[in-house]
Amino acid sequence: MFLIGICGGTCSGKSTLAKSIEKYFEKSGVVKILCDSYYRDNSELSLIKRSKINFDHPDSIDFKLLIKNLKDLKKNKKIKEPIYSYKSHDRLKKNKTIFPKKTIILEGLHIFCNDKILELIDFGIYLDIDEKTRLNRRIQRDIISRGRSKKEVEKRFFSMCKPMHEKYIDPSKKYADIILKSKNISIKKVINLISEKRMF
Repeated sequence: MFLIGICGGTCSGKSTLAKSIEKYFEKSGVVKILCDSYYRDNSELSLIKRSKINFDHPDSIDFKLLIKNLKDLKKNKKIKEPIYSYKSHDRLKKNKTIFPKKTIILEGLHIFCNDKILELIDFGIYLDIDEKTRLNRRIQRDIISRGRSKKEVEKRFFSMCKPMHEKYIDPSKKYADIILKSKNISIKKVINLISEKRMF
C-alpha cells in the first residue's frame, strides 16, 4: 500500500487536492483518511469549554489512534474511523468503517508534526499558500458550512490558527517530498510525481 500525505495551513486546498488524487486512483482502489476525524474525544466537556480548545495545536490530535489505524490499513485490516462534528466540536457516537485499498490518502493540518506518522507516509505534499488567501477561504467556508460569524472566524484565526501555523505547521513543510506554492496546482504534475515515487 502507498500512503500519500497532504499537509498545509488551514484552507490551503488540502481537501480539493485530496479529492483530485482520490478520483485519479479510484479504479485501482483508494481510501481517504481525515486527520480532523482524530481530534481527541472531549465529550466530558461542555460545548462552551470545547469551543475554546485550540484545535490548531498538534496536541489536539489523538495520534495514538490515528497511527494504529494507519498501521492496520497497511496490514490490510479494516478500521473504524471516528466521525467529528465541527459544529459541536466533538466526536459523534458512530464511526465510519474504512476498508484497506492500494492507495491511502492522509489529509490534515498536523500530519507532518508526528515522527511516527512521517515514517508511514510514502509521499508527502505540502500546500504553501499565503495567509490572506487562506483567511478569506476560511471565512467563506466557516460561515457557510460551520455556522460561524465572520468576527468569530477572524478571532480564532489570529489567536490560534496563525500562531500555531507559524510555530508548528509551516516549519513541518521541510518533511514534504514536494512543496506546492501556486493557487492553481497542476494535478497532472502531482500525479506524475506520485507515480514516479511509487516505482521505487
